[in-house]
Amino acid sequence: MASKRLLKKDVNYVMGDIIDAAYIHQMANPKEDPAKSEAIVDEAIKEYDALITKINRRDVENKQKHFKEVQSELETKANALIEKLNAL
Repeated sequence: MASKRLLKKDVNYVMGDIIDAAYIHQMANPKEDPAKSEAIVDEAIKEYDALITKINRRDVENKQKHFKEVQSELETKANALIEKLNAL
């Protein structure tokens, strides 16, 4: 079973890496519109907040199942953000 602490670290690292990649893209391509990469950063922050809120829920009966669902949701959302970032 994934612990709450490790799951929070995963969310932090994954979303942080996506935000870093968006800023690196913005610095590497200064002539492109920065609003597109800023939108990805804003979306990553919003998803981070939503995932941390789900992890911290206390009214969960089966924690193991709940954490697995959050982990799969993290993968899905991270892949979607990475696809948007690659499309820039």
